[in-house]
Amino acid sequence: MSVSLDGFAAGPDPSLEDPLGRGGMELHEWAFRLAAWRAQHGLEGGEVDVDSELVEQQLAGTGAVVMGRKMFSGGEGGWEGDPNASGWWGDEPPFHKPVFVVTHHARKPLALGETTFTFVTGGVETAVERAGAAAGGKDVHVSGGADVVQQCIRAGLVDVLDLHLVPIFLGAGRRLLDGLEPARLELERAVAAPRATHVRYRLQEG
Repeated sequence: MSVSLDGFAAGPDPSLEDPLGRGGMELHEWAFRLAAWRAQHGLEGGEVDVDSELVEQQLAGTGAVVMGRKMFSGGEGGWEGDPNASGWWGDEPPFHKPVFVVTHHARKPLALGETTFTFVTGGVETAVERAGAAAGGKDVHVSGGADVVQQCIRAGLVDVLDLHLVPIFLGAGRRLLDGLEPARLELERAVAAPRATHVRYRLQEG
């Protein structure tokens, strides 16, 4: 996940028009220009550099995705009252693999293009378990938002934490790593690039 240097994964005051909150879109500008990101979204062109190589590696290694209701649609409550009930990505979402949405409200699976969204009401443990079964031996990527990431860490479901540290201060918003118990992490990789520093930590047991 992309995170500001002051620890925020989204800015303040998110809305349907500005789902990442004020300033939150800046967290992802390092990726928008990349050939790997653009190809995943059905776009041509883009740059190829160390950032793009890391994105390519992540995409190739991911077999399924877990996300929260807020990341999927920004809504809450029953689906019948959600003005964005089909999600943010239109008829051709960029995932191209199974996506499991953690929600309190049951719903039939939604197939859009090459992506099928399955709505899981049994919590993050059930969502990760089902994603693992669908991943075909590849990684399960917990893509957000911050609350779902925190739930997965607390439940001991996270092996590796990949962070893209973006050199901005948001000042407020949604912190990625709030309210967690003390833990020790081992640095596995650090890649410095002009627009983001990419770090990978492995969570240690005990």
